[in-house]
Amino acid sequence: MNLGAFSVSLAVKDLEASKSFYAHLGFEPVGGGDHWQILRNGDHVIGLFEGMFEHNVLTFNPGWDQQGQETAEFTDIRALQATLKARGVPLISEVDENGEGPGSLTMLDPDGNPVLIDQHR
Repeated sequence: MNLGAFSVSLAVKDLEASKSFYAHLGFEPVGGGDHWQILRNGDHVIGLFEGMFEHNVLTFNPGWDQQGQETAEFTDIRALQATLKARGVPLISEVDENGEGPGSLTMLDPDGNPVLIDQHR
């Protein structure tokens, strides 16, 4: 199962303080908005989200590589969802099975950590 690029989406209390901290670790901004920032250090990606999530989230992006570039081939999120359901994985949000293009689904791991699969194309 190819889930695409992986990143950790952190629920932060102070976006500027978090950006400064991760800059000391060599992370550089590659995108963002008023309450969020995506940082990269080589192939390592961290999303900082102030006031947007209650918990930290493990994030996968089908169709992207670790540099945020589109891949030639990828497994569509609807196919991933069908596989997860067939394997008995409970989902807390689902993508429209009859749609196409962007979509997301969410599940919880056994310890309650949210896992987001978020397809942007």
